[in-house]
Amino acid sequence: MGNLTIRNRLLAAPMAGISDLPFRSLCYQFGAGLAFSEMFLANSQIWHTEQSLQKMAHKDELGPRAVQIVGSDPDEMAKTAKFNELQGAELIDINMGCPAKKVNKKLAGSALLQYPDLVETILLNVVQSVNVPVTLKIRTGWDKSHKNCIDIAQIAQKCGIKALTIHGRTRECLFKSSAEYDSIKEVKKYVTIPIIANGDITSPEKAEEVFHYTQADAIMIGRAANGNPWIFEDIAFYLKHGKLKSVKSIDEVKQITLQHIKSLHQFYGERKGLQIARKHVFWYTQSYANSDHFRRLFSEINNAQQQIDALEAFFV
Repeated sequence: MGNLTIRNRLLAAPMAGISDLPFRSLCYQFGAGLAFSEMFLANSQIWHTEQSLQKMAHKDELGPRAVQIVGSDPDEMAKTAKFNELQGAELIDINMGCPAKKVNKKLAGSALLQYPDLVETILLNVVQSVNVPVTLKIRTGWDKSHKNCIDIAQIAQKCGIKALTIHGRTRECLFKSSAEYDSIKEVKKYVTIPIIANGDITSPEKAEEVFHYTQADAIMIGRAANGNPWIFEDIAFYLKHGKLKSVKSIDEVKQITLQHIKSLHQFYGERKGLQIARKHVFWYTQSYANSDHFRRLFSEINNAQQQIDALEAFFV
């Protein structure tokens, strides 16, 4: 991606409220080639708030420091990209794929796909404002009647975007139904920049299938990494050896969960760390029998050490 070389073709998606430093660190630990930060708002009035500072690149990242920005004003997007570069970002990703109403009503995220001229202006402004690679994430279009990912891909390449991630759904689809990969496969015929396939890649077998079918240069894993950050390790093993890696033991899952929860407490402080830990514990424990009762009790714990003690007891 421009002058940035990543170690493999497995990327961790930027997910709002999830892709913080503790989560990205685990993704890197288990073999992700690149892990993007959650969305950083192109609003200079909030850059120095605690919430924004937590979303920026951090010097102790285990891999390349990649920050995703979101907004619709070309000048603000350019300033935001430059601000993050100055804070240590080694790659800037532009979000034009988020389907959330609160984002789209500000003409940001996937709403921008309806306005190719504005897309071009934003991309040019951001690319010209920084000295690090700029990538773009999109959906296949606004709705099924207006799929324009090929046109957007060509605009992106012309503007100097170094790689393009395509989620195989329109904005109208949200996360419903199954992702489709025909559009991603088709885009590969029209541009030469790296194409990253995203959407419903939930297993090593599916990863291989998507690579083979779309001929994508890389794949991006999102929700499938929640409670399962070792999915990158599992996919890499399968692609290399043609067989599944052994399932993590309950003790291994315990150690990973404890590592994650402790790092959340440390990163956010006890009050916020407790809150964020709850959703991650839900994902880590949901596959275990009779875990519903434990999760209900866990959600009522208001002390960091008690959260750790409860997890120690659960994973016996």
